[in-house]
Amino acid sequence: MPPGSSRFAEFLPAASGEWEPVAGGESGASVFVDRGQQRYAKIVLADRLTELAAERDRSVWINRTAIPSARVLDWRESDAGACLVTQTVPGVPASQLDAPALRRAWPSVVAMLRALHDLATDRCPFDRGLGRMMSLAEASVAEGRVVVEFLPEALRRTPPRQILEGIKSELPIRLAQERAELVVCHGDLCLPNILVDLASGKVRGLIDIGRLGTADPYGDISLLLATARETSSDEAMARGAHDEFAEIYGTKLDPERQDFYLRLDPLTW
Repeated sequence: MPPGSSRFAEFLPAASGEWEPVAGGESGASVFVDRGQQRYAKIVLADRLTELAAERDRSVWINRTAIPSARVLDWRESDAGACLVTQTVPGVPASQLDAPALRRAWPSVVAMLRALHDLATDRCPFDRGLGRMMSLAEASVAEGRVVVEFLPEALRRTPPRQILEGIKSELPIRLAQERAELVVCHGDLCLPNILVDLASGKVRGLIDIGRLGTADPYGDISLLLATARETSSDEAMARGAHDEFAEIYGTKLDPERQDFYLRLDPLTW
């Protein structure tokens, strides 16, 4: 058993394969990779089992659509926790691309998002709407769990309760926009969750879809544009990426709506 994986031995599939630990994301899960059989194992303890089961269910659902994503291979569960095993999605995270490479891949990234948002909402059983997000935000603020580093830099010295109150003041208009333009959202569409083929610049798939559900499209758009902006080498490149996004996606970007979701999302973890 490789270093770092012994305490999770009961969860890892016993069949042939060499598991090694890799850095996890923001979910609190422990992640292992079997490079030989091209699969990943995400393991959580009992207190996060419900979250991982939600990701499993969403992964199974999206596997049945035309959107490429990590295929579910196995699910293992006990009183101590659970393990989700998925097929490796080839490619590198878009967050690892330099500015020219991301610009080359950008049309494929936007087209993938457009295809995801074009899925029929009446066939998606998962909810990621403002009602759900506000419940998460209320709990996170009340329990003092807001991660300051997730907030836009200009708000990191602002009390989370004050941020939440500002969000609440905008809810009527945002709820109306959500009802009018409901789509199937990824729910955490930042660059690390988009896998890109370096040779072709094409998106190979989406990963980490535990927050997938029907929601306002700006739940995805705001995160994607914000994380892409961090890769841009200058303001002109960032504006160009925004303009190209609007053209390919087929929309006129709404900065106020983007700002709303960039304030709300960090409160929902």
